[in-house]
Amino acid sequence: MTRHPRRILVLILWCVTWWVAGAQAADANAAKRAAHPPGAVIASAHALATEAGLQAIREGGNAFDAAVAVSATLAVVEPISSGIGGGGFFLLHDGKTGREVMVDARETAPEAATADAYLDKAGGLDHDRSENGPWSAGIPGLPAALVHLSTKYGRLPLRTTLAPAIRIAREGFPVYERLAKGYASRRDVMERYAGTRAVYLADGDPPKVGEIFRQPELAHTLELLADKGFDGFYRGDVAQKLVAGVNAEGGKWTAEEVASYHVKEREPLRFTYGGWKVVTAPPPSSGGIALAQMLQILSGWNLRTMDEAHRVHLVVESMRRAFRDRTIYLGDPDFVNVPVARLMDPNYAAGLRASIHPDKATPSNLFSGKPAPLEDDETTHFAIIDGEGNRVSTTQTVNLLYGSGMVVPGTGVLLNDEMDDFALRPGIPNAFGVMGFEANAPKPGKRMLSSMTPTFLENDDKVIAIGAPGGSRIITEVLLGILGYDDGLTPQQVAALPRFHHQWMPDTISAEAGALSPEVVKQLEAMGHTVNAGEPIWGNLQTVQWDRRTDTLSGGSDPRREGKSDVLLSKDARK
Repeated sequence: MTRHPRRILVLILWCVTWWVAGAQAADANAAKRAAHPPGAVIASAHALATEAGLQAIREGGNAFDAAVAVSATLAVVEPISSGIGGGGFFLLHDGKTGREVMVDARETAPEAATADAYLDKAGGLDHDRSENGPWSAGIPGLPAALVHLSTKYGRLPLRTTLAPAIRIAREGFPVYERLAKGYASRRDVMERYAGTRAVYLADGDPPKVGEIFRQPELAHTLELLADKGFDGFYRGDVAQKLVAGVNAEGGKWTAEEVASYHVKEREPLRFTYGGWKVVTAPPPSSGGIALAQMLQILSGWNLRTMDEAHRVHLVVESMRRAFRDRTIYLGDPDFVNVPVARLMDPNYAAGLRASIHPDKATPSNLFSGKPAPLEDDETTHFAIIDGEGNRVSTTQTVNLLYGSGMVVPGTGVLLNDEMDDFALRPGIPNAFGVMGFEANAPKPGKRMLSSMTPTFLENDDKVIAIGAPGGSRIITEVLLGILGYDDGLTPQQVAALPRFHHQWMPDTISAEAGALSPEVVKQLEAMGHTVNAGEPIWGNLQTVQWDRRTDTLSGGSDPRREGKSDVLLSKDARK
Protein backbone atom coordinates (compact mmCIF):
# COMPACT_ATOMS: atom_id res chain seq x y z
CA MET A 1 0.00 0.00 0.00
CA THR A 2 2.95 2.35 0.64
CA ARG A 3 5.56 1.32 -1.93
CA HIS A 4 6.49 4.92 -2.73
CA PRO A 5 6.60 6.84 0.54
CA ARG A 6 9.08 9.35 -0.87
CA ARG A 7 6.76 10.23 -3.73
CA ILE A 8 3.86 10.64 -1.35
CA LEU A 9 5.97 12.82 0.96
CA VAL A 10 7.12 14.96 -1.96
CA LEU A 11 3.54 15.32 -3.13
CA ILE A 12 2.43 16.38 0.35
CA LEU A 13 5.28 18.88 0.63
CA TRP A 14 4.45 20.26 -2.81
CA CYS A 15 0.80 20.70 -1.83
CA VAL A 16 1.73 22.44 1.41
CA THR A 17 4.19 24.70 -0.42
CA TRP A 18 1.55 25.53 -3.05
CA TRP A 19 -1.01 26.33 -0.35
CA VAL A 20 1.41 28.52 1.61
CA ALA A 21 2.44 30.35 -1.56
CA GLY A 22 -1.19 30.93 -2.45
CA ALA A 23 -1.95 32.21 1.03
CA GLN A 24 1.06 34.52 0.91
CA ALA A 25 -0.04 35.82 -2.49
CA ALA A 26 -3.53 36.43 -1.15
CA ASP A 27 -2.06 38.24 1.84
CA ALA A 28 0.10 40.31 -0.49
CA ASN A 29 -2.91 41.22 -2.62
CA ALA A 30 -4.87 42.12 0.51
CA ALA A 31 -1.96 44.25 1.68
CA LYS A 32 -2.15 46.18 -1.58
CA ARG A 33 -5.70 47.18 -0.78
CA ALA A 34 -5.80 50.45 1.12
CA ALA A 35 -7.31 50.32 4.59
CA HIS A 36 -8.80 53.82 4.38
CA PRO A 37 -9.73 56.13 1.53
CA PRO A 38 -7.18 58.88 0.79
CA GLY A 39 -9.73 61.65 1.33
CA ALA A 40 -13.35 62.37 0.56
CA VAL A 41 -15.45 62.29 -2.60
CA ILE A 42 -18.92 63.76 -3.07
CA ALA A 43 -21.28 63.60 -6.04
CA SER A 44 -24.46 65.66 -5.96
CA ALA A 45 -26.92 67.27 -8.33
CA HIS A 46 -25.56 70.81 -7.84
CA ALA A 47 -22.03 72.23 -7.56
CA LEU A 48 -22.97 74.45 -4.59
CA ALA A 49 -24.18 71.40 -2.64
CA THR A 50 -21.03 69.41 -3.43
CA GLU A 51 -18.89 72.35 -2.27
CA ALA A 52 -20.93 72.68 0.94
CA GLY A 53 -20.23 69.03 1.74
CA LEU A 54 -16.51 69.37 1.07
CA GLN A 55 -16.44 72.46 3.29
CA ALA A 56 -17.86 70.38 6.15
CA ILE A 57 -15.02 67.89 5.65
CA ARG A 58 -12.43 70.71 5.63
CA GLU A 59 -13.82 71.97 8.93
CA GLY A 60 -13.24 68.61 10.60
CA GLY A 61 -16.53 66.92 9.89
CA ASN A 62 -17.18 63.42 8.62
CA ALA A 63 -19.37 62.07 5.83
CA PHE A 64 -22.47 62.44 8.00
CA ASP A 65 -21.77 66.12 8.63
CA ALA A 66 -21.17 66.52 4.91
CA ALA A 67 -24.51 64.82 4.25
CA VAL A 68 -26.29 67.42 6.39
CA ALA A 69 -24.57 70.23 4.48
CA VAL A 70 -25.26 68.71 1.05
CA SER A 71 -28.88 67.84 1.87
CA ALA A 72 -29.72 71.28 3.23
CA THR A 73 -28.02 73.06 0.33
CA LEU A 74 -29.89 70.95 -2.22
CA ALA A 75 -33.07 71.89 -0.34
CA VAL A 76 -32.24 75.53 -1.13
CA VAL A 77 -30.90 75.34 -4.68
CA GLU A 78 -33.14 72.52 -5.98
CA PRO A 79 -36.67 73.39 -4.82
CA ILE A 80 -37.82 71.74 -8.03
CA SER A 81 -36.55 68.42 -6.63
CA SER A 82 -36.35 68.48 -2.83
CA GLY A 83 -36.59 70.68 0.23
CA ILE A 84 -37.13 70.80 3.98
CA GLY A 85 -40.83 70.52 3.21
CA GLY A 86 -40.19 66.99 1.93
CA GLY A 87 -38.40 63.84 3.04
CA GLY A 88 -35.88 61.19 2.08
CA PHE A 89 -33.88 58.08 2.86
CA PHE A 90 -30.30 58.26 4.21
CA LEU A 91 -28.33 55.01 3.87
CA LEU A 92 -25.30 55.15 6.18
CA HIS A 93 -22.14 53.06 6.67
CA ASP A 94 -19.92 53.61 9.71
CA GLY A 95 -16.32 53.06 8.62
CA LYS A 96 -15.11 52.29 12.14
CA THR A 97 -17.70 49.71 13.21
CA GLY A 98 -19.01 48.53 9.84
CA ARG A 99 -22.56 49.21 11.03
CA GLU A 100 -25.08 50.10 8.35
CA VAL A 101 -28.45 51.71 8.87
CA MET A 102 -31.11 53.51 6.88
CA VAL A 103 -32.52 56.68 8.38
CA ASP A 104 -36.12 56.80 7.18
CA ALA A 105 -37.25 60.42 6.91
CA ARG A 106 -40.25 59.67 4.71
CA GLU A 107 -43.23 61.96 5.16
CA THR A 108 -46.25 60.73 7.14
CA ALA A 109 -49.97 61.01 6.47
CA PRO A 110 -51.96 63.56 8.49
CA GLU A 111 -54.89 62.18 10.44
CA ALA A 112 -57.43 63.82 8.11
CA ALA A 113 -55.90 62.29 4.98
CA THR A 114 -58.14 59.26 4.54
CA ALA A 115 -58.64 57.68 1.13
CA ASP A 116 -62.19 59.09 0.94
CA ALA A 117 -60.81 62.62 1.21
CA TYR A 118 -59.22 62.23 -2.24
CA LEU A 119 -62.26 61.09 -4.18
CA ASP A 120 -64.25 63.33 -6.48
CA LYS A 121 -68.05 63.49 -6.59
CA ALA A 122 -68.17 60.55 -9.00
CA GLY A 123 -66.02 58.39 -6.69
CA GLY A 124 -62.91 58.67 -8.85
CA LEU A 125 -59.49 59.88 -7.75
CA ASP A 126 -59.28 63.67 -7.51
CA HIS A 127 -55.81 64.15 -8.99
CA ASP A 128 -55.79 67.88 -8.35
CA ARG A 129 -56.27 67.33 -4.62
CA SER A 130 -53.72 64.48 -4.44
CA GLU A 131 -51.03 66.31 -6.43
CA ASN A 132 -51.50 70.02 -5.64
CA GLY A 133 -51.96 72.18 -2.58
CA PRO A 134 -52.41 71.44 1.13
CA TRP A 135 -54.19 68.08 0.88
CA SER A 136 -51.37 66.63 -1.21
CA ALA A 137 -48.74 67.23 1.50
CA GLY A 138 -47.53 64.79 4.13
CA ILE A 139 -45.82 65.88 7.37
CA PRO A 140 -42.22 66.71 6.31
CA GLY A 141 -39.36 64.49 7.46
CA LEU A 142 -36.17 66.07 6.09
CA PRO A 143 -35.58 68.60 8.91
CA ALA A 144 -35.80 65.81 11.50
CA ALA A 145 -33.31 63.77 9.50
CA LEU A 146 -30.79 66.63 9.44
CA VAL A 147 -31.03 66.96 13.22
CA HIS A 148 -30.77 63.19 13.69
CA LEU A 149 -27.69 62.81 11.48
CA SER A 150 -25.96 65.75 13.10
CA THR A 151 -26.56 64.78 16.72
CA LYS A 152 -26.12 61.00 16.44
CA TYR A 153 -23.49 60.56 13.72
CA GLY A 154 -21.82 63.89 13.01
CA ARG A 155 -19.11 65.88 14.78
CA LEU A 156 -20.02 69.42 13.83
CA PRO A 157 -22.88 71.54 15.21
CA LEU A 158 -25.85 72.25 12.98
CA ARG A 159 -24.86 75.93 12.97
CA THR A 160 -21.74 74.92 11.04
CA THR A 161 -23.20 72.37 8.64
CA LEU A 162 -26.30 74.45 7.83
CA ALA A 163 -24.31 77.67 7.37
CA PRO A 164 -23.80 77.27 3.58
CA ALA A 165 -27.51 76.58 2.99
CA ILE A 166 -28.51 79.56 5.16
CA ARG A 167 -26.08 81.87 3.35
CA ILE A 168 -27.19 80.72 -0.12
CA ALA A 169 -30.87 81.04 0.79
CA ARG A 170 -30.32 84.61 2.01
CA GLU A 171 -27.83 85.84 -0.62
CA GLY A 172 -29.28 83.83 -3.49
CA PHE A 173 -27.94 81.76 -6.35
CA PRO A 174 -28.23 82.02 -10.16
CA VAL A 175 -31.39 80.51 -11.61
CA TYR A 176 -30.60 77.67 -14.02
CA GLU A 177 -32.65 76.48 -16.97
CA ARG A 178 -34.24 73.46 -15.30
CA LEU A 179 -35.47 75.61 -12.42
CA ALA A 180 -37.04 78.18 -14.73
CA LYS A 181 -38.62 75.61 -17.04
CA GLY A 182 -39.99 73.67 -14.10
CA TYR A 183 -41.64 76.77 -12.70
CA ALA A 184 -43.18 77.55 -16.08
CA SER A 185 -44.70 74.06 -16.23
CA ARG A 186 -46.20 74.38 -12.73
CA ARG A 187 -46.97 78.09 -12.75
CA ASP A 188 -50.74 77.74 -12.81
CA VAL A 189 -50.64 75.69 -9.59
CA MET A 190 -47.91 77.60 -7.77
CA GLU A 191 -49.50 80.99 -8.27
CA ARG A 192 -52.68 79.85 -6.55
CA TYR A 193 -50.91 80.36 -3.20
CA ALA A 194 -49.94 83.68 -1.62
CA GLY A 195 -46.87 82.18 0.09
CA THR A 196 -45.55 80.86 -3.22
CA ARG A 197 -46.17 84.12 -5.04
CA ALA A 198 -44.28 86.02 -2.33
CA VAL A 199 -41.17 83.89 -2.97
CA TYR A 200 -41.24 83.17 -6.70
CA LEU A 201 -42.72 86.46 -7.88
CA ALA A 202 -40.79 88.63 -5.43
CA ASP A 203 -39.40 90.80 -8.24
CA GLY A 204 -42.69 90.92 -10.09
CA ASP A 205 -42.20 88.05 -12.53
CA PRO A 206 -41.26 84.33 -12.55
CA PRO A 207 -37.62 83.18 -12.12
CA LYS A 208 -35.47 83.75 -15.22
CA VAL A 209 -32.24 81.99 -16.14
CA GLY A 210 -29.25 83.87 -14.74
CA GLU A 211 -31.07 86.10 -12.26
CA ILE A 212 -30.38 85.71 -8.53
CA PHE A 213 -33.05 83.82 -6.62
CA ARG A 214 -33.25 84.65 -2.90
CA GLN A 215 -35.28 82.96 -0.16
CA PRO A 216 -34.89 85.04 3.04
CA GLU A 217 -37.78 83.37 4.89
CA LEU A 218 -36.30 79.93 4.19
CA ALA A 219 -32.96 81.21 5.50
CA HIS A 220 -34.66 82.23 8.76
CA THR A 221 -36.37 78.84 9.07
CA LEU A 222 -33.01 77.09 8.58
CA GLU A 223 -31.48 79.38 11.23
CA LEU A 224 -34.16 78.29 13.70
CA LEU A 225 -33.43 74.66 12.84
CA ALA A 226 -29.70 75.29 13.39
CA ASP A 227 -30.27 77.03 16.73
CA LYS A 228 -33.07 74.94 18.23
CA GLY A 229 -32.77 71.60 16.46
CA PHE A 230 -35.99 69.59 16.16
CA ASP A 231 -38.05 72.18 18.06
CA GLY A 232 -36.93 74.87 15.65
CA PHE A 233 -39.09 73.29 12.94
CA TYR A 234 -41.62 70.94 14.51
CA ARG A 235 -42.60 73.13 17.48
CA GLY A 236 -42.79 76.83 18.08
CA ASP A 237 -43.12 79.58 15.48
CA VAL A 238 -42.39 77.54 12.34
CA ALA A 239 -44.75 74.71 13.31
CA GLN A 240 -47.50 77.18 14.15
CA LYS A 241 -47.14 78.85 10.75
CA LEU A 242 -47.12 75.46 8.98
CA VAL A 243 -50.38 74.39 10.61
CA ALA A 244 -52.03 77.79 10.15
CA GLY A 245 -50.91 78.05 6.53
CA VAL A 246 -52.11 74.59 5.56
CA ASN A 247 -55.45 75.04 7.28
CA ALA A 248 -55.98 78.51 5.80
CA GLU A 249 -55.82 76.91 2.32
CA GLY A 250 -58.40 74.28 3.26
CA GLY A 251 -56.13 71.52 4.57
CA LYS A 252 -56.33 69.84 7.99
CA TRP A 253 -53.13 69.63 10.01
CA THR A 254 -52.72 69.75 13.78
CA ALA A 255 -49.82 70.97 15.90
CA GLU A 256 -49.79 67.61 17.66
CA GLU A 257 -49.16 65.54 14.53
CA VAL A 258 -46.41 67.92 13.37
CA ALA A 259 -44.68 67.75 16.75
CA SER A 260 -44.99 63.95 16.89
CA TYR A 261 -43.05 63.36 13.66
CA HIS A 262 -39.88 61.28 14.13
CA VAL A 263 -37.37 59.59 11.88
CA LYS A 264 -36.96 55.82 12.06
CA GLU A 265 -33.78 53.82 11.85
CA ARG A 266 -34.31 50.70 9.79
CA GLU A 267 -32.11 47.71 9.05
CA PRO A 268 -31.02 47.80 5.40
CA LEU A 269 -31.60 44.92 3.01
CA ARG A 270 -28.58 42.84 2.02
CA PHE A 271 -28.00 40.36 -0.79
CA THR A 272 -25.28 39.35 -3.25
CA TYR A 273 -24.97 39.60 -7.00
CA GLY A 274 -21.97 37.93 -8.55
CA GLY A 275 -19.00 39.06 -6.46
CA TRP A 276 -20.81 42.13 -5.12
CA LYS A 277 -22.29 42.62 -1.69
CA VAL A 278 -25.31 44.88 -2.07
CA VAL A 279 -26.78 46.97 0.76
CA THR A 280 -29.94 48.86 -0.06
CA ALA A 281 -33.13 50.48 1.18
CA PRO A 282 -35.82 48.45 3.02
CA PRO A 283 -39.55 49.23 3.09
CA PRO A 284 -41.21 51.72 3.00
CA SER A 285 -38.89 51.91 0.02
CA SER A 286 -39.94 49.50 -2.70
CA GLY A 287 -36.57 49.90 -4.40
CA GLY A 288 -34.45 47.53 -2.36
CA ILE A 289 -36.75 44.54 -2.68
CA ALA A 290 -37.28 45.18 -6.40
CA LEU A 291 -33.53 45.54 -6.91
CA ALA A 292 -32.87 42.24 -5.12
CA GLN A 293 -35.53 40.47 -7.17
CA MET A 294 -34.26 41.79 -10.49
CA LEU A 295 -30.59 41.07 -9.84
CA GLN A 296 -31.29 37.60 -8.43
CA ILE A 297 -33.42 36.78 -11.46
CA LEU A 298 -30.63 38.00 -13.76
CA SER A 299 -27.96 36.06 -11.87
CA GLY A 300 -29.08 32.96 -13.78
CA TRP A 301 -27.60 34.30 -17.02
CA ASN A 302 -24.21 35.59 -18.16
CA LEU A 303 -25.36 38.96 -19.47
CA ARG A 304 -21.87 39.90 -20.67
CA THR A 305 -21.91 37.25 -23.39
CA MET A 306 -25.32 38.14 -24.80
CA ASP A 307 -26.23 40.24 -27.79
CA GLU A 308 -27.84 43.54 -26.81
CA ALA A 309 -31.40 42.64 -27.77
CA HIS A 310 -31.51 39.50 -25.63
CA ARG A 311 -29.78 41.25 -22.73
CA VAL A 312 -32.38 44.04 -22.80
CA HIS A 313 -35.17 41.48 -23.12
CA LEU A 314 -34.09 39.61 -19.98
CA VAL A 315 -33.50 42.79 -18.00
CA VAL A 316 -36.97 44.03 -18.97
CA GLU A 317 -38.57 40.74 -17.97
CA SER A 318 -36.91 40.99 -14.54
CA MET A 319 -38.25 44.55 -14.22
CA ARG A 320 -41.75 43.41 -15.18
CA ARG A 321 -41.87 40.79 -12.43
CA ALA A 322 -40.39 42.99 -9.72
CA PHE A 323 -42.85 45.80 -10.39
CA ARG A 324 -45.76 43.40 -10.34
CA ASP A 325 -44.79 42.35 -6.80
CA ARG A 326 -44.22 45.99 -5.84
CA THR A 327 -47.81 46.77 -6.74
CA ILE A 328 -49.35 43.94 -4.74
CA TYR A 329 -47.22 43.42 -1.64
CA LEU A 330 -45.33 46.53 -0.59
CA GLY A 331 -46.21 49.28 1.90
CA ASP A 332 -45.16 50.77 5.24
CA PRO A 333 -43.86 47.84 7.35
CA ASP A 334 -45.15 49.54 10.50
CA PHE A 335 -48.70 49.11 9.20
CA VAL A 336 -48.68 46.04 6.92
CA ASN A 337 -46.91 42.71 6.86
CA VAL A 338 -44.47 42.94 3.95
CA PRO A 339 -43.23 39.45 2.97
CA VAL A 340 -39.60 40.62 2.70
CA ALA A 341 -37.99 37.21 3.26
CA ARG A 342 -40.07 35.53 0.58
CA LEU A 343 -39.70 38.29 -1.98
CA MET A 344 -35.91 38.31 -1.51
CA ASP A 345 -35.48 34.53 -1.42
CA PRO A 346 -33.20 33.31 -4.25
CA ASN A 347 -35.52 30.34 -4.70
CA TYR A 348 -38.42 32.72 -5.31
CA ALA A 349 -36.27 34.55 -7.85
CA ALA A 350 -35.46 31.22 -9.48
CA GLY A 351 -39.16 30.54 -9.90
CA LEU A 352 -39.67 33.95 -11.51
CA ARG A 353 -36.67 33.29 -13.77
CA ALA A 354 -38.16 30.01 -14.88
CA SER A 355 -41.25 31.85 -16.13
CA ILE A 356 -39.20 33.95 -18.57
CA HIS A 357 -39.06 32.79 -22.17
CA PRO A 358 -35.60 33.51 -23.64
CA ASP A 359 -37.04 34.85 -26.90
CA LYS A 360 -40.58 36.05 -26.09
CA ALA A 361 -42.05 38.86 -24.03
CA THR A 362 -44.47 38.00 -21.21
CA PRO A 363 -47.57 40.19 -21.79
CA SER A 364 -48.76 42.21 -18.80
CA ASN A 365 -52.26 42.12 -20.30
CA LEU A 366 -53.69 44.72 -17.94
CA PHE A 367 -52.97 48.14 -19.40
CA SER A 368 -52.48 49.45 -22.89
CA GLY A 369 -49.12 50.37 -24.33
CA LYS A 370 -49.39 53.97 -23.13
CA PRO A 371 -45.93 55.27 -22.14
CA ALA A 372 -45.23 55.51 -18.42
CA PRO A 373 -45.44 59.10 -17.13
CA LEU A 374 -42.00 60.68 -17.10
CA GLU A 375 -40.38 62.09 -13.97
CA ASP A 376 -36.80 63.26 -13.94
CA ASP A 377 -36.54 66.49 -11.97
CA GLU A 378 -38.65 65.95 -8.86
CA THR A 379 -36.14 64.03 -6.74
CA THR A 380 -32.43 64.34 -6.06
CA HIS A 381 -29.59 62.11 -4.92
CA PHE A 382 -26.10 62.49 -3.50
CA ALA A 383 -23.33 60.10 -2.50
CA ILE A 384 -20.36 60.56 -0.15
CA ILE A 385 -17.29 58.61 0.99
CA ASP A 386 -14.90 60.15 3.52
CA GLY A 387 -11.34 59.43 4.67
CA GLU A 388 -12.52 57.28 7.57
CA GLY A 389 -14.43 54.91 5.32
CA ASN A 390 -17.82 56.36 6.29
CA ARG A 391 -20.25 56.56 3.43
CA VAL A 392 -23.67 57.99 2.70
CA SER A 393 -26.14 57.38 -0.11
CA THR A 394 -29.16 59.67 0.10
CA THR A 395 -32.25 60.21 -2.02
CA GLN A 396 -34.57 63.07 -1.04
CA THR A 397 -37.65 64.51 -2.68
CA VAL A 398 -40.79 66.64 -2.66
CA ASN A 399 -42.37 64.23 -5.20
CA LEU A 400 -43.60 66.10 -8.31
CA LEU A 401 -42.04 69.29 -9.74
CA TYR A 402 -42.03 71.82 -6.89
CA GLY A 403 -44.03 69.38 -4.78
CA SER A 404 -47.49 70.66 -3.88
CA GLY A 405 -46.67 74.08 -5.34
CA MET A 406 -47.54 75.64 -1.99
CA VAL A 407 -45.06 77.66 0.07
CA VAL A 408 -46.33 78.21 3.60
CA PRO A 409 -46.40 81.98 4.28
CA GLY A 410 -43.68 83.27 6.59
CA THR A 411 -41.58 80.09 6.42
CA GLY A 412 -40.17 79.73 2.90
CA VAL A 413 -41.09 76.03 3.19
CA LEU A 414 -42.34 74.51 -0.07
CA LEU A 415 -44.50 71.55 0.88
CA ASN A 416 -44.30 68.12 -0.74
CA ASP A 417 -47.14 66.34 -2.54
CA GLU A 418 -46.24 62.85 -1.36
CA MET A 419 -49.81 61.85 -0.56
CA ASP A 420 -50.08 60.90 -4.25
CA ASP A 421 -47.63 58.07 -3.52
CA PHE A 422 -50.29 56.29 -1.50
CA ALA A 423 -52.81 54.02 -3.18
CA LEU A 424 -55.52 56.63 -2.69
CA ARG A 425 -57.88 54.65 -4.85
CA PRO A 426 -56.83 50.98 -5.11
CA GLY A 427 -56.01 49.89 -8.63
CA ILE A 428 -55.81 53.44 -10.03
CA PRO A 429 -52.35 54.61 -11.17
CA ASN A 430 -50.76 57.66 -9.55
CA ALA A 431 -48.85 60.46 -11.31
CA PHE A 432 -46.05 58.01 -12.23
CA GLY A 433 -48.33 55.38 -13.70
CA VAL A 434 -47.79 52.94 -10.83
CA MET A 435 -50.63 51.72 -8.69
CA GLY A 436 -51.17 49.88 -5.45
CA PHE A 437 -53.72 48.24 -3.24
CA GLU A 438 -54.52 47.97 0.48
CA ALA A 439 -50.89 47.53 1.56
CA ASN A 440 -50.21 51.11 0.49
CA ALA A 441 -53.52 52.72 1.48
CA PRO A 442 -53.26 55.90 3.59
CA LYS A 443 -53.67 55.83 7.37
CA PRO A 444 -52.79 58.47 9.99
CA GLY A 445 -49.05 58.48 10.64
CA LYS A 446 -48.36 55.97 7.87
CA ARG A 447 -45.47 56.44 5.44
CA MET A 448 -46.26 56.21 1.76
CA LEU A 449 -44.45 53.67 -0.43
CA SER A 450 -41.39 55.06 -2.20
CA SER A 451 -39.16 54.10 -5.11
CA MET A 452 -36.08 55.80 -3.65
CA THR A 453 -33.21 53.31 -3.72
CA PRO A 454 -29.99 54.58 -2.10
CA THR A 455 -27.53 51.69 -2.39
CA PHE A 456 -24.00 50.54 -1.49
CA LEU A 457 -21.96 48.04 -3.52
CA GLU A 458 -18.80 46.38 -2.30
CA ASN A 459 -16.44 43.67 -3.48
CA ASP A 460 -12.82 42.82 -2.62
CA ASP A 461 -11.50 45.82 -4.51
CA LYS A 462 -14.17 48.51 -4.68
CA VAL A 463 -16.60 50.38 -2.46
CA ILE A 464 -19.43 52.25 -4.20
CA ALA A 465 -22.41 54.42 -3.28
CA ILE A 466 -25.09 54.95 -5.92
CA GLY A 467 -28.60 56.32 -6.31
CA ALA A 468 -30.82 58.41 -8.54
CA PRO A 469 -34.08 60.35 -8.89
CA GLY A 470 -36.76 59.39 -11.38
CA GLY A 471 -39.98 58.32 -9.65
CA SER A 472 -40.64 54.65 -10.40
CA ARG A 473 -37.66 54.81 -12.78
CA ILE A 474 -35.26 55.26 -9.84
CA ILE A 475 -35.20 51.52 -9.31
CA THR A 476 -34.32 50.68 -12.89
CA GLU A 477 -31.73 53.47 -13.07
CA VAL A 478 -29.94 51.95 -10.09
CA LEU A 479 -30.28 48.47 -11.60
CA LEU A 480 -28.65 49.57 -14.85
CA GLY A 481 -25.95 51.37 -12.86
CA ILE A 482 -25.09 48.22 -10.91
CA LEU A 483 -24.97 46.18 -14.12
CA GLY A 484 -22.65 48.85 -15.52
CA TYR A 485 -20.30 48.56 -12.57
CA ASP A 486 -20.40 44.79 -12.95
CA ASP A 487 -19.31 45.28 -16.57
CA GLY A 488 -16.27 47.23 -15.34
CA LEU A 489 -17.39 50.79 -16.10
CA THR A 490 -16.09 53.85 -14.27
CA PRO A 491 -18.41 55.98 -12.09
CA GLN A 492 -18.74 58.64 -14.78
CA GLN A 493 -19.51 56.00 -17.42
CA VAL A 494 -22.15 54.53 -15.11
CA ALA A 495 -23.74 57.95 -14.58
CA ALA A 496 -23.91 58.46 -18.35
CA LEU A 497 -25.41 55.06 -19.25
CA PRO A 498 -28.42 55.21 -21.61
CA ARG A 499 -31.65 54.22 -19.86
CA PHE A 500 -34.63 52.01 -20.49
CA HIS A 501 -37.45 51.07 -18.15
CA HIS A 502 -40.43 48.75 -17.69
CA GLN A 503 -42.82 48.80 -14.72
CA TRP A 504 -45.28 45.96 -15.47
CA MET A 505 -48.08 48.39 -16.24
CA PRO A 506 -48.28 49.98 -18.75
CA ASP A 507 -46.82 47.11 -20.79
CA THR A 508 -44.22 49.20 -22.59
CA ILE A 509 -40.44 49.46 -22.70
CA SER A 510 -39.66 53.16 -22.25
CA ALA A 511 -36.24 54.23 -23.54
CA GLU A 512 -34.38 57.48 -23.93
CA ALA A 513 -33.89 58.58 -27.52
CA GLY A 514 -30.83 56.76 -28.81
CA ALA A 515 -30.64 54.32 -25.89
CA LEU A 516 -31.69 51.42 -28.14
CA SER A 517 -30.61 51.15 -31.76
CA PRO A 518 -33.28 50.71 -34.46
CA GLU A 519 -32.08 47.13 -34.99
CA VAL A 520 -32.44 46.28 -31.27
CA VAL A 521 -35.91 47.86 -31.20
CA LYS A 522 -36.88 45.75 -34.19
CA GLN A 523 -35.63 42.58 -32.49
CA LEU A 524 -37.45 43.41 -29.26
CA GLU A 525 -40.69 44.04 -31.13
CA ALA A 526 -40.26 40.68 -32.87
CA MET A 527 -40.14 39.12 -29.38
CA GLY A 528 -43.49 40.73 -28.58
CA HIS A 529 -42.40 43.88 -26.74
CA THR A 530 -43.95 47.28 -27.26
CA VAL A 531 -41.13 49.84 -27.35
CA ASN A 532 -41.30 53.59 -26.94
CA ALA A 533 -37.73 54.40 -27.99
CA GLY A 534 -37.94 58.17 -28.31
CA GLU A 535 -38.55 59.52 -24.79
CA PRO A 536 -36.72 62.58 -23.42
CA ILE A 537 -33.78 62.00 -21.09
CA TRP A 538 -34.59 61.25 -17.47
CA GLY A 539 -32.86 60.80 -14.16
CA ASN A 540 -29.88 62.42 -12.45
CA LEU A 541 -27.77 59.54 -11.17
CA GLN A 542 -24.98 60.32 -8.69
CA THR A 543 -22.32 57.82 -7.63
CA VAL A 544 -18.93 57.66 -5.93
CA GLN A 545 -16.27 54.94 -5.79
CA TRP A 546 -13.23 54.08 -3.71
CA ASP A 547 -10.84 51.69 -5.48
CA ARG A 548 -8.92 50.00 -2.68
CA ARG A 549 -6.29 48.48 -4.97
CA THR A 550 -5.20 51.81 -6.42
CA ASP A 551 -6.32 53.79 -3.34
CA THR A 552 -8.14 56.30 -5.51
CA LEU A 553 -11.45 58.08 -5.21
CA SER A 554 -13.69 59.00 -8.13
CA GLY A 555 -17.21 60.18 -8.70
CA GLY A 556 -19.79 60.22 -11.43
CA SER A 557 -22.39 62.96 -11.82
CA ASP A 558 -25.08 62.59 -14.46
CA PRO A 559 -24.06 64.55 -17.59
CA ARG A 560 -27.76 65.11 -18.38
CA ARG A 561 -27.97 67.73 -15.59
CA GLU A 562 -25.92 70.38 -13.76
CA GLY A 563 -24.53 68.17 -10.97
CA LYS A 564 -20.91 67.87 -9.87
CA SER A 565 -18.63 65.29 -8.27
CA ASP A 566 -15.41 66.32 -6.56
CA VAL A 567 -12.58 64.75 -4.57
CA LEU A 568 -10.84 66.26 -1.55
CA LEU A 569 -7.49 64.59 -0.88
CA SER A 570 -6.35 65.18 2.66
CA LYS A 571 -4.16 63.40 5.17
CA ASP A 572 -6.51 64.80 7.80
CA ALA A 573 -9.25 62.53 6.42
CA ARG A 574 -7.34 59.50 7.74
CA LYS A 575 -8.16 59.53 11.43
